[in-house]
Amino acid sequence: MLEPTVSCDWPPNRPPESLAVLVSGGLDSAILLAEAVAVYPRVYPIYVRVGSFWETVEQEYLLRFLTAIATPTLQPLTVLSQPVTDLYGSHWSLSGQDVPGADTPDEAVFLPGRNVLLLAKPLLWCHLHQVPLLATAPLASNPFPDATASFYERLARCVSDAVNGAVRVLRPYAELGLHKSDLLRRGASYPLQWTFSCIRPMQGLHCGRCNKCAERYQGFAAAGLPDPTIYHSHPC
Repeated sequence: MLEPTVSCDWPPNRPPESLAVLVSGGLDSAILLAEAVAVYPRVYPIYVRVGSFWETVEQEYLLRFLTAIATPTLQPLTVLSQPVTDLYGSHWSLSGQDVPGADTPDEAVFLPGRNVLLLAKPLLWCHLHQVPLLATAPLASNPFPDATASFYERLARCVSDAVNGAVRVLRPYAELGLHKSDLLRRGASYPLQWTFSCIRPMQGLHCGRCNKCAERYQGFAAAGLPDPTIYHSHPC
């Protein structure tokens, strides 16, 4: 049987040999990655492309962030493809139409099965490359059913059972009870201007009016930090 999938000892004092980090281009996974490269001997960032409307811009920001935090411990970005057009069809996340606005609740941006899709291939990649841990960055406030400790443990166990492996998933920020403002204060020294949170980018910038832009600028405000983001439209 697998050990519990996460420990609150983050970053660990005695990290194992290597770690993969599931990255998007957003604040949470960027801070997680930056903390990991400071202590782990080898860190493998993994980005999963599913065909989302914002991915091209998001990946550009991610590459800038990787350059900004580059150390000998940071390995080249691995990009995996998991297209969802045949599942989601004309969904707003693929079309960029009728994107949830700044005044919508968190539930408005729920993408069915997203973490199943984002975790399955990276877990297999870790198994095939002998990387024992995959770190992810959900926060304590994540309301979705595929962000619970139970979900992560069962999915990791299922994939490991399928290949007779033992890759574990870490979700340290959720286990530590961190919210967006907590995490931003924790990661304030990192180059957060090269992170990307928008689901309706405009001319390569954060639109300033979508649900995720609102979460971003409200997070900086709640943390008492200046927002380094350049928005296409000034946030409401």
